[in-house]
Amino acid sequence: MRSRIRSSERIGWLALALALAGVAYADEPAKWLERMNHALTTLNYDGTFAHWEGGKVEMLRIIHRVSDGTVSERLVSLDGSGREFIRTGSSLTCYLPDKHIVLVERTPARVSLLGGFPAITAQTARFYDIKEVARVRFNRRNTHLITVMPRDQYRYGYRLWIDDSTAMPMKTQLCDARGDVIEQIVFASLKVRWHIPDSAFRPAVSTAGFQWLRNDAPPLEEMAPRGTVWNADRLPPGFHMTVRAAQTMPGSGPVDHLVFTDGLASVSVFVETHVEATEGQTPIVESARVGSSYAFSTVVDGHKVTAVGEVPPETVRFIADSVKAEKTADWPPPPPPPSLGPLPSGPFVHSPPN
Repeated sequence: MRSRIRSSERIGWLALALALAGVAYADEPAKWLERMNHALTTLNYDGTFAHWEGGKVEMLRIIHRVSDGTVSERLVSLDGSGREFIRTGSSLTCYLPDKHIVLVERTPARVSLLGGFPAITAQTARFYDIKEVARVRFNRRNTHLITVMPRDQYRYGYRLWIDDSTAMPMKTQLCDARGDVIEQIVFASLKVRWHIPDSAFRPAVSTAGFQWLRNDAPPLEEMAPRGTVWNADRLPPGFHMTVRAAQTMPGSGPVDHLVFTDGLASVSVFVETHVEATEGQTPIVESARVGSSYAFSTVVDGHKVTAVGEVPPETVRFIADSVKAEKTADWPPPPPPPSLGPLPSGPFVHSPPN
């Protein structure tokens, strides 16, 4: 009898241990994503990687340093154009030798050129299936293969090969709902360093004869809204507004800027102040692919509304068609998001200006 009781107890404890191990394992993929984000933003590193998108491949070098709380970064194209992007704190300098232009602008200090991966929350996990599917050797490193796949047609998914020792992403893929690769980044070399000298953040390109352009407009989250309130009367499941503010866009003047996100994917909506209508003219409706992002433009109440995001085309159209003007200007703006770039771009690469 005692042996039977002990056997049943052992079986019970074993079942409990397996259940607890299952819970721990379920949490582990999200923890690796957190470690990866921490590594991307706090480590000093120097690496080269291949960026594949739309059948084109570009080799780039990224140098990242945190010194006395200030982030310095340098992103260099190693193919053809020789473009360089150097950021120190909130100052971003874009060297465009193919256009003989240097563009200096302000950017939110927390927005990295290499980007990052939004934190996974319980809300986010409702719309994505997050798993560690394998532990594999990649580029002579032990990595954790984490997949973040959408549960519906309104968002994209990711595959990430995260280095076991540094938590840096050695390979990332942006995928559609079928698993087909839209964009891919693969590190050819990556070194984590204790010290990176100031000389590593000096441009290699000569700027003799270049035109210098400056955009001193404050970053989006520092600007106050201008009065007219725009909102979306319906949204894809899981999406909500995180930003409503004003921004100055080159060539179009002040615009209202809305940001909608599900916690992982995000869509920016730009509402121009006014579009001149011509009698008998059909309202303009435009859609386009911009790298790995989609854009959709329409006209609402005489205003041009453009939605841009690294999401499927039906998502940007859904949101743009839902944007409406509200008749009151008395509203409290929502808090700024954890991070925001000038436009949605790939999860790890800052989109250079054309």
